[in-house]
Order: sequence, then C-alpha cells, then structure tokens
Amino acid sequence: MNSTSGSSSGAETRKMEKIDEKAVKKLTELSDEIQAGDKALNKMKVQNLDFILDIPLKVAVELGRSKVVIRDLLQIAQGSVIELDKLAGEPLEVYVNGKMIARGEVVTVGEKFGIRLTDIVSPVERIETLK
Repeated sequence: MNSTSGSSSGAETRKMEKIDEKAVKKLTELSDEIQAGDKALNKMKVQNLDFILDIPLKVAVELGRSKVVIRDLLQIAQGSVIELDKLAGEPLEVYVNGKMIARGEVVTVGEKFGIRLTDIVSPVERIETLK
C-alpha cells in the first residue's frame, strides 16, 4: 500500500506543480494587463490634463483697498494720493479668477514689476473659499 500511496502522492505533487505553474502564468498575465491598463489610464490622465492647460485665467495682484465717497472721487486729479488699508511692507494678495491663492512682495524684473510669492494658500483653504 505504501508504494501505491507513494506513487499517488507523486502524481498529486506533479499535478499540483502544473496547477501552480498555470496559476503563476495566469497571475503574470493579469499583472501585465493591469500594468498596461495603469499605463493607459495615466496616459489618459495626462491627456485630460493637457486639455485644460491652455485655459486662460485672470491673475490680479492687489496692493490694497480704500473706500471713498463720491465727493472725494470727483475731486481726484493727477497727483492725488489715495490712502489704502495696507501698511507699507505688508504682503500683497494674488488672486486667480477672483480667488486669493497667495501673498507676496513686489520685485522688479528688468523694467517691469513682478511679485515674489511668499505664502501660498493651502488647497483646503482655497476649497473653503469656494463655498
């Protein structure tokens, strides 16, 4: 009986090895398909992102604000000074499509003005301003 059970277990072992080989082969094929799908999905994400990259946005930098009455507004002439609510040296605010996204300081770039960003509003804060 030992010889029968011995040969039986050898056959079962070979059968299990074949099943294991088939399972490994199938898993490898599935893994390759998943990787190919991931690559295709990533490519689609990039293409979808490319679709919106050329949308123009309005960027504005605010130096400060002031409230004036109509009488004072009508008296403004060249050389007039309008007092703003910000102190000298305070950071300017950067708005994109009317939503504040950053603060910064004025710099000159050649003969033009620019703004060096010193503080970026977190994505969570930006989302909260949309509510």
